[in-house]
Parts: sequence; C-alpha cells; structure tokens
Amino acid sequence: MIRADQLCRKFGQAFAVEDLTFHVRKGEVMGLLGPNGAGKSTTMKMLTCFLPPSSGSATIGDIPIENAIEVRRRIGYLPENAPSYSDLDVISHLRFVGKMQGVPTGTLADRINEMATACGLTHVLNRRIDELSKGYRQRVGLAASMLHDPECLIFDEPTTGLDPNQIVEIRHLIRKLGEQKTVLLSSHVLPEVEAVCDRMMIIDGGRLQVIGTSAELAREAKGGETIHVRFKQAGDAVFELLADALPGIEVRVRDTAFAHSYTLYHADPDTALAEKIFHAAVTAGAVILEMQSQQATLEDVFRELTGGGQ
Repeated sequence: MIRADQLCRKFGQAFAVEDLTFHVRKGEVMGLLGPNGAGKSTTMKMLTCFLPPSSGSATIGDIPIENAIEVRRRIGYLPENAPSYSDLDVISHLRFVGKMQGVPTGTLADRINEMATACGLTHVLNRRIDELSKGYRQRVGLAASMLHDPECLIFDEPTTGLDPNQIVEIRHLIRKLGEQKTVLLSSHVLPEVEAVCDRMMIIDGGRLQVIGTSAELAREAKGGETIHVRFKQAGDAVFELLADALPGIEVRVRDTAFAHSYTLYHADPDTALAEKIFHAAVTAGAVILEMQSQQATLEDVFRELTGGGQ
C-alpha cells in the first residue's frame, strides 16, 4: 500500500532523508521510530505530498506521490500539531473538513457521528475548539483525518497531549483501524509503538537502520542470546562442559548475594543456549532451580541502533 524507493530529501546541501526504501502492506500498522531530527516528519510530509522529494520515488496504493490530488484522496493525515479552525465548534469544523474532502452530503452527518463516537467527541461536538484541551483538539484532528474513509492513515505522534486513559482508547482505535486499513505512525513513546504496531522501522540521520517485528529488531540490534540461570550448587562443572561445546561463551555472576546465580551469553543467536545449558547440567549432575531467557527491549534496540547506547 505504501512503498518508498530510495526516497531522498535535501535542505540545502544536507540530507534530511537519504535513500529510504520500505514497504507497508495493506492492513498493516507500521511504526516509524527515530530520535529527534531523524527525518520522520520529513518522510511523512513527502508521503502526504506536502514536500516533494529531492530524488527517489514513493507510491500510495500504486499511485505516485507526484499525483498529489489522487494520493490525498486515499490518505488521512494527522500531523503532530493538528490544524483546526479554533473559532468553530467541533461539529462545524468537521462538517467543513468533510465537505473539503468530498464526503457526499447525504452521508456526511453519519460519518461525523461515527468518527465522533470512535474518537470520544460526542459530548463536545457543540463546543468551540479553542475551549478544548490539547488532548481533545488532538482527537478532533484524528476524527477529521478519517472522515472521508481513506485507505491509508498517516499519523505523526497521534497521542500527543492525551492522558493515559485517552492514550489507551486511541491505541485500541488504531489497532481496530489496522484491521482494514494501512496505518503508518510515528511516536516517541516506545511502549505505544510496541502495543499497536505489527512491524516497525527505525531511522537515524535520515537513513533506515532496521525494519521488522519487535523480535526481529531485537535480533538485529543485539544478536546472540542471554540466559539467566540459578543452580542449587556452584555451576563450575556445567561451565567447563559448555566452554568445550560453545567456544566464546561468556559467564558472569548475576547477583553477588546469591553465589549460584549466573548470566550466560553467546554471540550466536542460533546456539539453542538454554537447551545446551540444560544438557550440560544433566551431564554434570547439577540441579537447575531457575532458568530465564533475557529479551532485548525495544528501548534497548532503539538505543543500540541510534547511538544512545554508546
């Protein structure tokens, strides 16, 4: 549904986005992550035809972004600071936006009611937008972006200014939308991206660093496998067996308060480390009291790939 091929955008002599290539499938929620200045908003502005690329190409549903009118008919866009006519009440603003988007007059009222319900706006439809909190103004922008029932939704920080309860509601809404539509969203809230996205990509310095599921990103960033294990007795005999079977294995005491707790790491993620620890323990006659695999978090991956872990 969304495809970018070597997409570039320069400001002066500096690249904001450079050789960016990715594909978002229909019915997929894709997260776009990166530190400030990574090129996330610039990428979204090119995909929504607000900025022309310096080079490269992109399509929305096989329509090139150079065909701006057709592309905009197929997308709903929520920028980080959603614009609105603050002197209008909510329903008047949504009615105006719907007409500009070409929503048929006969169905406009129903679409407004549907989006107002989905975004939690039914009780503020008759209030002026400048009287609303930032969170509710964000909801108005979200509803406005979906009035024309677009095939593809592009959201830049969609939960900015929302309280925790509202964030959960918008997450559920995005997940529901992703069942039928293509969604590309950027966010600085990493747990939010993990909660709603099928896949995610991390960009830094305008370049794609990695793309995939949470598990695939963790594998790409960290590699290897880490196992926490606690033995009933010291594990020296187990480690001798593992050292012969797995050259390069690293062993360290996990917690000095418990002398028989250890962390084991091997750089090859395909070693089946837990299985080999178990077999070595059986051979050595050691008793395992606890064994737990440690997974890299999305925060670990983000820091690793964007230099935050250095």
